[in-house]
Amino acid sequence: MAFAITQNCCSDASCVSVCPVNCIHPTPDEPEFGHTETLFVDPDTCIDCGACADACPVDAIAPTWVLRADQQVYAQVNADWFTRPDAPAAPVWDAPRFPTVDLSAIGRLEVAIVGTGPAAVYAAQSILRATEARVTFLERLQTPGGLARYGVAPDHPGTRRVLEHTTAVLQHPRVTLRTGVEVGRDITPAELAQRYDAVLYATGAAGDKALGVPGEELAGSVSAREVVNWYTGHPEAAPVDLSRVRRVVVVGTGNVALDVARMLAGDAGRLAGTQTSPAALAALRTSALREVVVVGRRGAAEAACSSSELRALTHLAGVRTVLTGKAPDDAAPGSKAELFAGLERFDDDLGAASEPGRRIVFAFGLAAEEVVGDERVEGITFTGTEGTTTVPAELVVRAIGHRGTELPGLPFDDEAGRVPHEAGRVVGAPTGTYVVGWAKRGPSGGIGANRSDAEETVGSLLADAAAGLIGRTARARRR
Repeated sequence: MAFAITQNCCSDASCVSVCPVNCIHPTPDEPEFGHTETLFVDPDTCIDCGACADACPVDAIAPTWVLRADQQVYAQVNADWFTRPDAPAAPVWDAPRFPTVDLSAIGRLEVAIVGTGPAAVYAAQSILRATEARVTFLERLQTPGGLARYGVAPDHPGTRRVLEHTTAVLQHPRVTLRTGVEVGRDITPAELAQRYDAVLYATGAAGDKALGVPGEELAGSVSAREVVNWYTGHPEAAPVDLSRVRRVVVVGTGNVALDVARMLAGDAGRLAGTQTSPAALAALRTSALREVVVVGRRGAAEAACSSSELRALTHLAGVRTVLTGKAPDDAAPGSKAELFAGLERFDDDLGAASEPGRRIVFAFGLAAEEVVGDERVEGITFTGTEGTTTVPAELVVRAIGHRGTELPGLPFDDEAGRVPHEAGRVVGAPTGTYVVGWAKRGPSGGIGANRSDAEETVGSLLADAAAGLIGRTARARRR
């Protein structure tokens, strides 16, 4: 018997560090780390100690013998990763890592962190563990959590458990939380640089990429971020009216696109007891929606979603998940393309009236040309290899990615959509200014990616502190 890592995995490697037999891979020092959808447990090495399950912040690890029916596949998924032709015969232990700077040379720092999402919390944890610093979080909203609170679908309670990690860090005796403080409005980056030895910006990527087609400004054309804010209860969310919506078209095939499709198409009853917003629950209970069409510009094999999220979609009670168009060729066993090829086929015209019941339709190889309608959305036109087709719809959701937005007073690379930096040090800002998370690397990578990202930035901060570039003396010189 063994443990297995399932859908919720955030790949932050907390489990790797506690495993006594080195059975969880890839580790942060292995080349595959950051390029696999999850981490994996080697069933031949696992000793069933359960340390990994205790350490996992998102409840993604369980003994194989207690996996639910929809999770049983992960026992094989974990085992298969270690039987790949290119798998190492015997994964070696990582070399021990020690601090690269003299931590004893660092005095008590005063650090401000702008934002309270996962990247901010991982950075704070690293700072608090390595130094005697006092950390002040500045949060624009009244409730902390960032994307961990307002970006994770309510029907993923395991993933939302990462908020418990946030709460624990915010309760640290050397941490102060100030909510309702917007940098750029209530205080400037220049003022923060004067008040604190170091300032870390973990402001995420709050903008949306545009389709760049006519009509996308019509009422009923919204971004996925707006829909996610609505069903997670973001305080600035606008209502989404589903009362007359029978078909939704979601443009994009990433995990957020699948979250939106699953939340809109599923039965509202299954969301009872979750943290779905009351407004969304009320709308979903009376929804007339019958079909969600998820459209990708490229082929199924290139879909941006993870295999785990696709599997979750196919287990949605009362909802048929189907594929239209040509099935993927040469789908490798266990691949995402094989999962799409295994879906029920849908050969009707995408513009035809939806059938009784609810379904999610995947369509690939279609490029958006125009959102059509007079005052509000009536459909969207696509071009593909078979020509042009218009899909009638009352709601179009753009799920093609986030984009960073400029914070007044902080350098910003508009082309890249992120803050320019070198190893987390903000380029063009006063010494002691750092960036972490999506604001640093752009909107890519999940919750766990922020851990290694934060370690790099905090490493730069500690090196600067040890060199005397930041700290009380350096701050006095700046004044």
